[in-house]
Amino acid sequence: MPKAALTNLPLSGLFGITKPSGPTSMSVINDVKQLMARSRLFVEAEKLDKMKGKNIPNKGRRARDVIKIGQGGTLDPLADGVLVVGVGKGTKKLSEFLDCTKEYKTTCLLGCETDTYDSEGARVRLAPWHHVTQDQVEAQLSRFSGKIEQTPPIFSALKMDGRPLYEYARKGIPLPRPIEPRAVTVHSLEIVEWLGQAHDFRWPVKTLSEDEKSAMETALRSVEENVSLKDEEGVSSTNGVPIAFVLKMRVSGGTYVRSIVHDLAHAVGSAGHVVTLSRLRQGRFALAPTDEGDRGCIPWDTLKRASQDTGEPDADGWTEWEREVIEHLEVVAK
Repeated sequence: MPKAALTNLPLSGLFGITKPSGPTSMSVINDVKQLMARSRLFVEAEKLDKMKGKNIPNKGRRARDVIKIGQGGTLDPLADGVLVVGVGKGTKKLSEFLDCTKEYKTTCLLGCETDTYDSEGARVRLAPWHHVTQDQVEAQLSRFSGKIEQTPPIFSALKMDGRPLYEYARKGIPLPRPIEPRAVTVHSLEIVEWLGQAHDFRWPVKTLSEDEKSAMETALRSVEENVSLKDEEGVSSTNGVPIAFVLKMRVSGGTYVRSIVHDLAHAVGSAGHVVTLSRLRQGRFALAPTDEGDRGCIPWDTLKRASQDTGEPDADGWTEWEREVIEHLEVVAK
């Protein structure tokens, strides 16, 4: 992949970074902004002189006046992997990455359903898991492949009549209508590793209170019949290590990976939630480039080190992190 041409500085463009699990996407972008706003790669020399010794704001007009930066699709704190970043005129191209093809790897832990469909949430319901085999799961994968209708989780930021769905669930407000299913495409879906019980994942300790469960049931019963969030008999956290397996999927924009895991667990007579989630690809940006035109991503460790100490510049005046950006940047001229 050709490097960015270092003529006509400052540059605008797109690049991918490897977001770590833990921080929010916004906090990662803010850390990157602090670096970019002090580099002649992206900021005019005159502005750099004016900013010497000053704090660089992360929000507001002053922040945009220094440097314009954004990301092309949020990753939850739990998730790691490809995060596409746009700088300057590159921010105008970020919308392309909302509807592009994405690739994920995720670990499903059976036996427990959570309010957020992942391990960041609270236990909602326990269900049997001992009976589930790899063959049973593989037999259900075709149901979740191709063009499918997918219902977003009720604990999501999607709005209905101006109110986020999670507010209905938390406050026990009946939904005014069913959550509208989304048409998405699952291009490929496969089990890449059957962990069985040989792993260290466990169900969340946090549980919904009876009042919280009641509120959630009230919201769901307004649009669904026979809603029950009660644990099934004979299931507890003392029944042994629950089964886990790893899925890999290539999907269209707008696909909820957490919903696929949740619905697949139901399809095999259990419950389940996401305990790891990695975005391997977002459009042409990939952790492991394989296709013509693919672009790799900047390791997060490089940027993290630079945020603490930018290091000494090389003979051409560029630091380590700037060299990484030059290596990975897709320049946007218009």
